[in-house]
Amino acid sequence: MRIVFCGTGDIGLPSLKALADSPRHEVVGVITQPDRPAGRDMRPRPPAVKTESLSRGIPFAQPERIRKDYSALAAWDPDLMVVVAYGQILPREVLNLPRFGCLNLHASLLPRHRGASPIQASILAGDSETGMTTMFMDEGLDTGDILLMRKTSIFPDETAGQLHDRLADLGPEVLLDSLDLLEKGATPRIPQDSALATYAPKLGKQDGRLDWREPAELLARRVRAMSPWPGASGRLAGGILKIHSAQESGEAGDPGTILSAGPDGITVAAGRGSLVLREVQLEGRKRLAAGDFLRGFPLDAGTNFDLSFSGSL
Repeated sequence: MRIVFCGTGDIGLPSLKALADSPRHEVVGVITQPDRPAGRDMRPRPPAVKTESLSRGIPFAQPERIRKDYSALAAWDPDLMVVVAYGQILPREVLNLPRFGCLNLHASLLPRHRGASPIQASILAGDSETGMTTMFMDEGLDTGDILLMRKTSIFPDETAGQLHDRLADLGPEVLLDSLDLLEKGATPRIPQDSALATYAPKLGKQDGRLDWREPAELLARRVRAMSPWPGASGRLAGGILKIHSAQESGEAGDPGTILSAGPDGITVAAGRGSLVLREVQLEGRKRLAAGDFLRGFPLDAGTNFDLSFSGSL
């Protein structure tokens, strides 16, 4: 099949490579978002799929809004468009252009966690498993009929970054199997049960702010879910403290109060139980194990985190 790949996030990169390497399909073009400022210098940087396209000599387009400019897609005359973490809603005109429509590869077990941040949402919700789903796209937000699904367990201490990479590697298997079914004319179309749907909106920096009034179990999941971005954090008198690694504990106290601080961690009381901070980073400083951090920035029991800094307020 003549395929146009449409994606921006790094999670789609292995799938693009698999399509480009496949002897049975031809990637005739790539659509991705425009270069965006990133890094400390905020210089415009290309999406990884654009860099991959350039290295392979695949034509690409970067419309600011595909709703207003899909001329490249029309010119490439594809049989199918494969969409992975593109970041824009496709209008009906685009969905109808490819002969076989548009196939989306989504990082959740739909209809659970529709939306922009399904990986983080699965960890935050305490799910024991997730996966990759292919679906026929319609005009809704991840509402199309399901073609194929592959499941994988979520490990107890797994961060969103680690789960992202595992799902990215699972993507090509699900996608290529879906294309085989499509070629054979044997594609199932399983309608989603919207009554079971949950939603995972786009994340902002405020989503990483810890509300110490929440149970320690939820706080520990938030630390994992927000790693590597936007990162979990709290605010002390000395500044914003980013929390890279933490575990729940049963100690109790007033939410946001440091109960103890030593080589094994900084224990902070939560709404239920407490959170032991293992790796932290003061704004503008290096990431350190809690014991190393405390040698330069000692914290006394009774010190309080600022409850007004939470993302829920």
